[in-house]
Amino acid sequence: MNPVVELKNIWVHYEDKSILEGINLIVKENDFLGIIGPNGGGKTTLLKVVLGLIKPNKGEVKVFGDHPKKTRKHIGYVPQIRRFDLEFPATVWDVVATGRLGHNNLFKNYDYQDKEIVKETLEKVNMIRFKDEAIGKLSGGERQRVFIARALASEPKMLLLDEPTASVDKELDTKFWEFLNELKKRITIILVTHDISAVSVYVDKIACLNRKLYYQGTKEITPEIWSETYKCPVEMIAHGIPHRVVKEHK
Repeated sequence: MNPVVELKNIWVHYEDKSILEGINLIVKENDFLGIIGPNGGGKTTLLKVVLGLIKPNKGEVKVFGDHPKKTRKHIGYVPQIRRFDLEFPATVWDVVATGRLGHNNLFKNYDYQDKEIVKETLEKVNMIRFKDEAIGKLSGGERQRVFIARALASEPKMLLLDEPTASVDKELDTKFWEFLNELKKRITIILVTHDISAVSVYVDKIACLNRKLYYQGTKEITPEIWSETYKCPVEMIAHGIPHRVVKEHK
């Protein structure tokens, strides 16, 4: 498989604080990579480097073999959404349709193909029945599915997800991960999450990040790597049930 993302010796700092230190990372076509690590470890910053939204202080970034700003149109991005205006005047359909703007003149009406793609993406995330609902009337998990549908409507070659299940209702959580598991057959996925249980089951590869990249590879991670990444003891639970951080950490 060809490399989709290539990061070489990436350093990012803000004022006198290091955010990323010497990151070397390769993501290939159709990889499903889960990035895990403690809060403040640079996970969101790493996604923004891939998107070209943050320029590293040092190092080289290539996405689809080119500068990330030139290839951003091939990436669907779902950021963390901590606050949302519940009075925002748009329907679910309106929000997802904005994912087609990159394929259209801003002042041109959506054509038949655009409408079909919006419909298909809403069906994929099981939200088609809410298409005429106001986005602000949905639950946090339902809104998250709509934002993912919006990213998919742009027909990306790669999907970046930042804590996508943080507000997803528990009963929808498993279906959401199964949906991503199917999606990885068609596009590359990079996902930031604290849901180690889902990572241990669904993703193909893991990156352990806490300013430095402590590990990238398969899901077979040693207790030493977990402890080094989280800077605290980690309890390992057998029989495939996920790893659990048992002491408070930064």
